[in-house]
Amino acid sequence: MKQLILVRHAKSDWPEETSDFDRPLADKGLLDALKMSKFLKNNSIGIDYFVSSPAVRALSTCKIFNQTYNLTFGTDDKLYNPSESNFESVIYDLNDEVNSVAFFSHNNGISNFANSISEDVFHFPTCGVAGFQIECDSWSQFDGASKKLLFFYEPGKI
Repeated sequence: MKQLILVRHAKSDWPEETSDFDRPLADKGLLDALKMSKFLKNNSIGIDYFVSSPAVRALSTCKIFNQTYNLTFGTDDKLYNPSESNFESVIYDLNDEVNSVAFFSHNNGISNFANSISEDVFHFPTCGVAGFQIECDSWSQFDGASKKLLFFYEPGKI
């Protein structure tokens, strides 16, 4: 069994003359990311590894989660402005020793990917988190594996 957790970056700011890639988190985003990471940890949501988009707002969200989890994490360019196949490509690159992984990424890609693997309808708010059980022993089996939604949390509802 594997577990895939999708995290949309927390609320960002867009200061003048800042590129999309370099947008920082807003104060609300900083607070929501800390609140959500502690909520997950306090509810025994185990995570082995983080993979983040390298964009500032996603990577900052990942780093805040990592203050709670203290894990090794990496970045992958495929999680910035991602298509559904980008997520699958990152999944297939995972080491099979990783049983639970969290991806930090962006809309609309993260919502589209969640909808492609679940019958539930998702629109991720900022810092929204969805967890899926993937019935496989190897990430290489992801495509054909049964997938089940375990949870969906929004920062305004926890």
